[in-house]
Amino acid sequence: MSVDSAAPVPTAPGSGPLRTPPLVKGGAPLLGHAWNLVRDPLGFLSALRDHGDLVRIRLGPKTAFVVCDPRLVGAMLKSPEYIVGGPLWDTLEVLLGKGVATSNGRLHRRQRRMMQPAFRPERIADYAKVMEEEARATAARWQPGSTVDVGAEMFRTAVRIVSRSLLEVESIGAKADRIADSLHTVFDGLYRRMVLSVGPLHRVPTPANRRFESALADLHALVDEIIAERRGAGPGGPDDLLAELLRATDEAGDPLTHQEIHDHVVSLVVAGAENVASTLAWTFHLLTEHREYERQLIDEVNSVAPDRAITFADLGELRHTRNVVTEAMRIRPAAWIFTRRSTAETELGGYRIPADADIVYSVYAMQRDPRSFERHLEFDPGRWNPERAAEVPEFAMMPFSVGNRKCPGDHFSLAELALILGTVAPKWRLEPVEETDTDTRVGITLHPKKLLMRVEPR
Repeated sequence: MSVDSAAPVPTAPGSGPLRTPPLVKGGAPLLGHAWNLVRDPLGFLSALRDHGDLVRIRLGPKTAFVVCDPRLVGAMLKSPEYIVGGPLWDTLEVLLGKGVATSNGRLHRRQRRMMQPAFRPERIADYAKVMEEEARATAARWQPGSTVDVGAEMFRTAVRIVSRSLLEVESIGAKADRIADSLHTVFDGLYRRMVLSVGPLHRVPTPANRRFESALADLHALVDEIIAERRGAGPGGPDDLLAELLRATDEAGDPLTHQEIHDHVVSLVVAGAENVASTLAWTFHLLTEHREYERQLIDEVNSVAPDRAITFADLGELRHTRNVVTEAMRIRPAAWIFTRRSTAETELGGYRIPADADIVYSVYAMQRDPRSFERHLEFDPGRWNPERAAEVPEFAMMPFSVGNRKCPGDHFSLAELALILGTVAPKWRLEPVEETDTDTRVGITLHPKKLLMRVEPR
């Protein structure tokens, strides 16, 4: 892979003419570098850093800009000249609608204000009771010597937690299992729709497209059922996120429309289930490869809670457990590729960005950058001890984004990850079986392809 060189002119804003980012050579006829993003997206995006802080690629007939330097990514995310948009969000809109994840400007600010009360610290402590129950239920469900699909188990657990915490209705248990099944199918189909953004192909009635459309319709129908059930229950129900949305009003004092509530619910369920489940699957896999860190985690949990399961109140004492989670998110991020769109002609790092340009960045590539992380491909939870974490460059590690797009549920997710890991790992030793395939399955998120483990009691 090579790039066409850009003219060597000054890079600092105001010091001379702006440069045009270099164009990466290669790609397939008609598809351009979309073919690289289908064939080997992680390797392709990681290699781009060797050719510059910001480069251009071709996605079909369009040109996209790829930002490879963390400082420029941070500057872009904090600038009002770049909004949520581009191939990723155009694709996700069929799933998320106009919820908090996909909206911009005044609408986004209003939506965040409505969401924020549901994630206050005191509310996280309430939600933790559900996290503790579901973590213990998962650990109790497994049988000695049995083989479990760890990815599927973690996904189902995460869906049940986010559903019970934020959308409590009487039928949520059965609905959570259906949501998990539908989301699996939807996420399998979304990534190719993003990189091969050729609309007519998605309307061809292939088996894969039919499965995708059926699962998407079922997911939206399930969310409508949850909202209708809560409305029908009348006042006096749980005080959760859904309650916040049902009583919220806009600037004119009018209640939210059904579609607005629907889109918010889908956004929260998707983010709260998919990313957590993927991170947990990778974490259990990484611990089977690094038994010394697993032993430290178990010793830590047993020292804090020797005769009981851990609780939310214990998390402050579980430093190594939290470090394991953080390092797993660094080396195996769930959400790994993001896009933005420029609102006007602007400048980024001395390069000219035209108006309405699609910009791509990959936290997978940034969080494995040897310029930011010593032994960048090594799983090393100790790098997040305070004295070493201070050496990590700003924006080099941002699993929950930054600025006004920072995930409002970051503390919810971190508590959930630590509670599940700290509950299951001390009870069960996981061993990969012959059918296990830990290669990466690339979609909108990253998963192990087939994480089958034999479980043995400790």
